[in-house]
Amino acid sequence: MERRQLLLTALVLPAWAQAHHGWSSFDQTRPLYLEGRVAKVKWQNPHAELELELPARLQLPADLAQRTLPAQSAPVEGQALLARTVLPNRTDRRWEVELAPLTRLAAWKVAEIQPGASVAVVGFTFTGEKGDAVLRAEYLFVGGQVYGLRSSPA
Repeated sequence: MERRQLLLTALVLPAWAQAHHGWSSFDQTRPLYLEGRVAKVKWQNPHAELELELPARLQLPADLAQRTLPAQSAPVEGQALLARTVLPNRTDRRWEVELAPLTRLAAWKVAEIQPGASVAVVGFTFTGEKGDAVLRAEYLFVGGQVYGLRSSPA
């Protein structure tokens, strides 16, 4: 029985690890801004995911660096992060946005986002913007609210 479990683990773990990348592959020195309409939603663990459809002419909001951010339990230099935020270089119109785990979204009282909703996010993509159009969200802007997704509310 032990040998069978070991074999199963040896076969499944590499496939799972490849499918779910770690956060270390994201470039945390270059925050990106995305906004658009939610095309698809996966409200599940290990983290909620949105497929975001960007407008043809995505623009960085002029007031982004001045927006008020909520306090989080982890130290985050949010205002500095917003001041460094830029638009992506790549021209993909659809991005996969990885939010926080459902327990953290519940702590922030984020209602389940539905397809068709308008949202904006600031976060990080892969170093050099290589690979898939994936953004790990650091801040979520939805329904006039701002949520910090690195940790729970302070």
